[in-house]
Amino acid sequence: MVISQVQLEQVDRQIKRLVACGNFYGNKLKEAGITGVETVEDFQKLPFSEKEDLREAYPLGLMAVPEEEVVRIHSSSGTTGTPVIIPYTAKDVDDWGIMFKRCYEFAGITNKDRIHITPGYGLWTAGIGFQYGAEKLGAMVIPMGPGNTNKQLQMMMDMGSTVLCATSSYALLLAEEIEQRGIKDKIKLKKGVIGSERWGEKMRQRISTELGIELYDIYGLTEIYGPGIGIN
Repeated sequence: MVISQVQLEQVDRQIKRLVACGNFYGNKLKEAGITGVETVEDFQKLPFSEKEDLREAYPLGLMAVPEEEVVRIHSSSGTTGTPVIIPYTAKDVDDWGIMFKRCYEFAGITNKDRIHITPGYGLWTAGIGFQYGAEKLGAMVIPMGPGNTNKQLQMMMDMGSTVLCATSSYALLLAEEIEQRGIKDKIKLKKGVIGSERWGEKMRQRISTELGIELYDIYGLTEIYGPGIGIN
């Protein structure tokens, strides 16, 4: 394993911070007898965290700063167990927006685009992540949220949306509705940023062909900000 001295110092600093604050991660490190790292061998002794560990930290065991520095929380869905709640500082929110902005830029999206956002808002990280990244980019945001397909399509036509942000299943539904209504010539979409669901190559090709757009797969998870930590 190759790790630089600078990286070791960064990890060591973070470990000391976590141990000092006594949160979930800090206690896990103390239980493993780790209070810092100086060598590669020390680094390789760091314990792994599993999903169940994060669930046990519910509700705010993952908080690593004083509560007055927390400006927001987001949560996983909880469909497979206790939800994982992630507290965000103002710096976390800003960093997340910057990362999402970079993802848009990798997809060739600019501040001249009109970004149509259909994922949900609220405890889920999706909608607000798509929006904040677009605002960082300086693009026009059309914050639709999920459902109400009639209004989605009307706004898409009236506002001249050029980028669609959606789950793969909803992007496919919109593509089918556009085809059935014969309004494809009124739709100005050029690109789609799709996430939050698994989707195969067959579905990808179908959405791309029916909408006539380039597709980009956005990646994210609640435990690391949300969507926008990577894009294909």
